[in-house]
Amino acid sequence: MTHIDSGAGLDPVHPVAPPGTRPAGLTRAEVAERVARGQVNDVPVRSSRSLGEIVRANVFTRFNAIIGVLWVVTLFVAPIQDSLFGFVILANTGIGIVQEWRAKKTLDSLAVIGETRPTVRRDGRAVQVPTSEIVLGDLVEIGPGDKIVVDGVCAEADGLEVDESLLTGEADPVVKHPGEQVMSGSFVVAGGGAFQATKVGREAYAAQLAEEASRFTLVHSELRSGISTILKYVTWMMVPAALGLVVTQLVVKSSDFKSSVARTIAGIIPMVPEGLVLLTSVAFAIGVVRLGRQQCLVQELPAIEGLARVDTVCLDKTGTLTEGGMDVTGLKPLDGADEKRVREVLAALGASDPRPNASLQAIIDAYPDGRGEDGEGGKKDLRPVSALPFSSARKYSGAAFEEGDGKVAGWLLGAPDVLLAPDDPALKETGLLNEQGLRVLLLARAARDLDGPDPARGARPVALVVLEQRLRPDAATTLRYFADQDVQAKVISGDNAVSVGAVAHKLGLSGKAVDARKLPADPADLAKAVDRATVFGRVTPQQKREMVGALQSEGHTVAMTGDGVNDVLALKDADIGVSMGSGSEATRAVAQIVLLNNSFATLPSVVAEGRRVIGNITRVATLFLVKTVYSVLLALLVVCWQVEYPFLPRHLTLLSTLTIGVPAFFLALAPNKERARPHFVRRVMRYSIPGGLLAGVATFVTYLLARHHYTGAGSLAAETSAATLTLFLISMWVLAIIARPYTWWRLALVAAMGVAFLFVLTVPWLQDFFALRLVGNTMPWAAVGVAVVAAAALELVWRWVDRRFPV
Repeated sequence: MTHIDSGAGLDPVHPVAPPGTRPAGLTRAEVAERVARGQVNDVPVRSSRSLGEIVRANVFTRFNAIIGVLWVVTLFVAPIQDSLFGFVILANTGIGIVQEWRAKKTLDSLAVIGETRPTVRRDGRAVQVPTSEIVLGDLVEIGPGDKIVVDGVCAEADGLEVDESLLTGEADPVVKHPGEQVMSGSFVVAGGGAFQATKVGREAYAAQLAEEASRFTLVHSELRSGISTILKYVTWMMVPAALGLVVTQLVVKSSDFKSSVARTIAGIIPMVPEGLVLLTSVAFAIGVVRLGRQQCLVQELPAIEGLARVDTVCLDKTGTLTEGGMDVTGLKPLDGADEKRVREVLAALGASDPRPNASLQAIIDAYPDGRGEDGEGGKKDLRPVSALPFSSARKYSGAAFEEGDGKVAGWLLGAPDVLLAPDDPALKETGLLNEQGLRVLLLARAARDLDGPDPARGARPVALVVLEQRLRPDAATTLRYFADQDVQAKVISGDNAVSVGAVAHKLGLSGKAVDARKLPADPADLAKAVDRATVFGRVTPQQKREMVGALQSEGHTVAMTGDGVNDVLALKDADIGVSMGSGSEATRAVAQIVLLNNSFATLPSVVAEGRRVIGNITRVATLFLVKTVYSVLLALLVVCWQVEYPFLPRHLTLLSTLTIGVPAFFLALAPNKERARPHFVRRVMRYSIPGGLLAGVATFVTYLLARHHYTGAGSLAAETSAATLTLFLISMWVLAIIARPYTWWRLALVAAMGVAFLFVLTVPWLQDFFALRLVGNTMPWAAVGVAVVAAAALELVWRWVDRRFPV
């Protein structure tokens, strides 16, 4: 056994392998042989649906099938004007395919940029290859934050600790030794090493995990599931109404057969809210393209919707509010320690870690060979014997070196308030530096075995290393945006609470910083404590996860941002996980959104895009469903009164285009900053049902009045024209309400639709084309009067609904 020169025994924790003893990995010929045998990790990891899947999803739908059959029938029994609805559906479907194809290309290009490229050892050299090019038997090098992408057996381990919680649920990292199994889907939290791939392709669990995580999808969101629920109810309403209409028009009434068929189809077509699904897909797809231009990879499309619903965003300080790099701004020896000796030890610690974190990298940059800025000092012969890798849970790292006299000295580098006793005088100076927003590390001489249960106990402080963190220039502006949008920002960091609080204060976040070690263990008390405070320091990875869960238990929708391996568990449990593109492989794998440009300032754009999509779809869904409700009601009223259906397909195509189709497209893509609220179905239906009922009743009243007013040949056409005028005016009033609050372009949009309809009523060839001609003065003005009464009732009813059924 070797011993520390302080007198305490030291067993080598993780022996450092002598140079030249590492396995060389596969040769180029062996790789080629395995590729030829198909022993390659060639599972297609897709970021989007294929073109064929996009076409099938947009073309082969239940409602397209219904409309397609009715369109074909209409082509045979009615003029081309009555078949316009079919051409509109074709155009809409084409738009949906084109937009989703654009989104696919954007996602695919971004996925290539953000693709994980593991390091494999081949012919004795470390090279980076795409995940799909790993072959059976490859030697894959891993370090902190790396995701294990295929199953394998550990071949080398230098303090290797693997978190398997995403697979097993076990929170504690597992120490891996050579010969032990490593599972794909787990990730490295400390140390480093290499493993030999034993399962690749579809045999490896990671293949299924990665493919599922990155697949383009429009499902599993409240918006999509809400629309599916609405369509289910619509189908139930359609079936009896359509059957009754068919019987009434073809059997009860003795009208011309072709005219009866056309009017039957006219009654069925508007029951289908066909444009709602299309518009939702288009809005999401355009959102992906817009975010893609800002180098934002949306790995799961509903994440756009989810972030729009977020009311609390948890921020990891390092890499999010501050840039990844740091600068050493001071070195303060303690208790008369020799500064030259301190520099030598720091340089040796840096040289002993093949994968230094940001703090250690700053020390390496400052003291590459143990010399300071004045050039004095120099690296003595400190041969590494063993290493204790940095872990976010313990907050320090360490190493033991054999010195020139043959003795072994153990050193620790990490958080002063973790390594030292609470009453140690060195903590006072540390606190003063932390209050300035500086990060402080303690270099301490170990007094115990590094592989013991508590290697920090009894450590003797030697020096304080002062680091300055670089604030992101856009962080303060981004935090102000969240404050303006009523989104709470909470800083959750593993650093010293005072230091984190100082950084947060510089960025405009108020509130006292809380040391997470003093937080209550009881989940209910923890939830209250986390909800009250804003800044937290000394948070362990497991605590980050618990704090996210605590906020969710208080009814918050939580987003978590981070880039380090210590953020993975919290990112996975949060409602929305956001990772920086430069973050670890593990964080990028579990996050739904990856900011490839590493810019925290991109996050408001994602929030705004989500709010635009959700808010606008909720708004325009009311337009579509008002049409569905009044169409079903009109069909039922026609069946009960046993009269001809008042409209031909061309009339409802015109009305749908002017009061729903064109306006909905513009409204769905308009800016919208309102935070998305839950209960999509309830919010939409509480307006659609009364709006549709009033529109249907008013239209049928006008139709009955016209039937009593007009007689003789051509009376049905005059009755249809009067009913169309009433329905258009009410639909326009619904549109005018939905378009609020008004802006110049919203007013122009509503006015343009009104002018277009007036154009149809006044231009002779359009009158003939759409079979719309107002006869006399009495009935047209009566139609306007009924519409005005219905519009006033609609205003009163919707205001009553707001008070009676708030959401």
